[in-house]
Amino acid sequence: MCTVLFSFKNHPDYPMILASNRDEFYDRPTAPAAFWDEEPDLLAGRDLKACGTWLGITKTGRFAVLTNFRAPASMRDDAPTRGKLVSNYLTKGKDPETYFEDVRFNAHEYNGFNLIFGYVSELYYFSNIDHGFCRNIAPGLYGLSNHLFDTPWPKVERGKQLLGDAITGGDQVTPEHLFDVLADTYQPDDSLLPDTGVGMKWERILAPIFVQNPVYGTRFSTVVMVDNENRVSFTERAFQSGPRHYTEQRFEFTIAEGDTM
Repeated sequence: MCTVLFSFKNHPDYPMILASNRDEFYDRPTAPAAFWDEEPDLLAGRDLKACGTWLGITKTGRFAVLTNFRAPASMRDDAPTRGKLVSNYLTKGKDPETYFEDVRFNAHEYNGFNLIFGYVSELYYFSNIDHGFCRNIAPGLYGLSNHLFDTPWPKVERGKQLLGDAITGGDQVTPEHLFDVLADTYQPDDSLLPDTGVGMKWERILAPIFVQNPVYGTRFSTVVMVDNENRVSFTERAFQSGPRHYTEQRFEFTIAEGDTM
């Protein structure tokens, strides 16, 4: 389960600002973000169990991030890994329209997913739950968790408000401002929580932006900022327990001129 909050072509200095939490079981083997040995232009973490990734960006300006659609009753153990939807787009070299046409024909084979993909200057949204439509993302402020795009779950609505406040306060936007958003542990009232089939105990656990539980929680927080000169700042925090105990790494590079759409 994950939370993705982003501003797209909605800030005068940063056409793309993204803040994302990856929530997962602590015993699932995962590698932190790095440039992949076999794909040296790709910066992403790696799910070592299934070999895909949940979020990545390339030196040529490709970008993709994925969340699972929370529907335990329809989960299939034999479904292909959804993380390959991200890594395949980032490594295969196909334009977004061609990639979408390829994916939509076998999208039903996967468990429910939401995929944001494209270039840092042209993003699309596709879900295999949402009637197979591919949506071109217009300038704006958005949130995505484990339902459809911009579904007003409490964590999504709160996250969008916090992100908007962080990037419009008049000060220079910094990764630290965005990590404060991702570290939010506000617990919504039970009456506001969705019913996704996991039971009220787990709905409460999963309700905050930053998830904390002895066996499951926010494993990675990632902030990606792309400025008007196509300079990329990618900062990741890896957690083991709680929002204040982490290791941090940062990557910076400039997307080559002419590579973005």
